[in-house]
Amino acid sequence: MAISKSANTYNRQNWEESEFPILCQTCLGDNPYVRMIKEVFGSECKICDRPFTVFRWCPGARMRYKKTEICQTCSRLKNVCQTCLFDLEYGLPVQVRDKGLKIKDDLPRSAVNREYFTQNLESGSTGNRTEPLGAVGKAPPPSNDMLRRYARTTPYYKRNRPHICSFWVKGECKRGEECPYRHEMPTDPDDPLSNQNMKDRYYGVDDPVAEKLLQQIEGVSKVSVAKEKGIAFEKSTNAAQPTTAKQDLVETLPPPPGAEDSQNFYYPSQDPLRMGTTTH
Repeated sequence: MAISKSANTYNRQNWEESEFPILCQTCLGDNPYVRMIKEVFGSECKICDRPFTVFRWCPGARMRYKKTEICQTCSRLKNVCQTCLFDLEYGLPVQVRDKGLKIKDDLPRSAVNREYFTQNLESGSTGNRTEPLGAVGKAPPPSNDMLRRYARTTPYYKRNRPHICSFWVKGECKRGEECPYRHEMPTDPDDPLSNQNMKDRYYGVDDPVAEKLLQQIEGVSKVSVAKEKGIAFEKSTNAAQPTTAKQDLVETLPPPPGAEDSQNFYYPSQDPLRMGTTTH
């Protein structure tokens, strides 16, 4: 793509320039006085390949520097953070959010169709640069409470920790405690979470984080359904068993020997349910 002002003027008009990023609380950090570095047209969006304004900042002490990865137009199309690409309202992956809201991904993938699609949405949108666009903005509230039950309502700052020091893994790090990276062993390379792709997370397709969360939700739902079936079966079993009153048991017992003609015979006071048979 040409960078010159005189060349390719049409495409340059579609470049994005903004004053502040669209971020979640986790990526922004806990420092209320955070300072950001702004670079106009500093990089291309990882989704639409258009140049946009890049912001870079440190979310807190002993945290790694973070920067925006996608443009604000792509962020508004999915209502996700520009850095972590998680949903801004629920803090969940796009694949989980779309399944809970029953949203079908209809975003075009080719460059020409995607550009035409975004131009129509931007021309029909209001002046608010943070409201969601497309199917997410028109989606009704969730019919079930799955999203609210599993939504991350508090920031998860461990996601901002530095990366693992590759020199320490090989036993060659000489910085010691002054090393800005983590001195921890990496996870299993065969772990699906070690192979995460930004476009898969954005489009909600084959996202390992979302698939792991969906498996947990499915397992919890199966356990709850099994418990409900067990309670219902126990109630139906108890209702099917006939209840016999104490007076009915006494009346069904035969009279003692020699008291057939007497109307005033009685048995000792004892719980009929605890009475056993005596064999002589």
